Amino acid sequence: MGYRYLEDGGGEHVVGAGRLQLTCKIAGPVPVPAALPQVAWRRGLDLAPLDLRDDGDVRWLESLVWPGEADRAEQLRAAVEIFRSEPSPVVPGDLLHDLARVAKDAPAEATLVVYHSAVLAYVDEAGRRRFREQLTELRQRRPVVWIANEAPGVVVDVAPSDRAGAFVLAQDEVPLAFAAGHGNWLEWFDASLR
Repeated sequence: MGYRYLEDGGGEHVVGAGRLQLTCKIAGPVPVPAALPQVAWRRGLDLAPLDLRDDGDVRWLESLVWPGEADRAEQLRAAVEIFRSEPSPVVPGDLLHDLARVAKDAPAEATLVVYHSAVLAYVDEAGRRRFREQLTELRQRRPVVWIANEAPGVVVDVAPSDRAGAFVLAQDEVPLAFAAGHGNWLEWFDASLR
């Protein structure tokens, strides 16, 4: 798996390799990594996880790819192949109650990275507070980095972008950039906006 970062001026940065290459158009002082991060452990948490070993579940996911987006359909197929050869469990549960239960299985020496995109917008304010409380409780026991990609105002208050559908990428509630919900573009903020 790899990433292609395409700069406005034509520059290109490739990180990692493999059949699945995710492309992101970048603007601003994006800190493009030199290498893929070392991942010690993975878990997903979902109310009703799909089983990517099941062809019916995969067909359902394929039906959710918008017409005309052949590249996303190909990326999905490549991701399914990777999952089938190197499964990463997605466990049933509710992010408002089960985050700590799932996180307890992570190696104690590893930094736990909690990532979500377009999730907390569907949770009321009390639920968002409960999610933050779980993160606070986890941080009392281990290092945790929280990365959120949500609409403006869901995790952090940032004036909306001129780009339709722009999300705000934030780390530990510090806004870093406007981003596409599917990760295909990123506009990094300068330091004065953080």
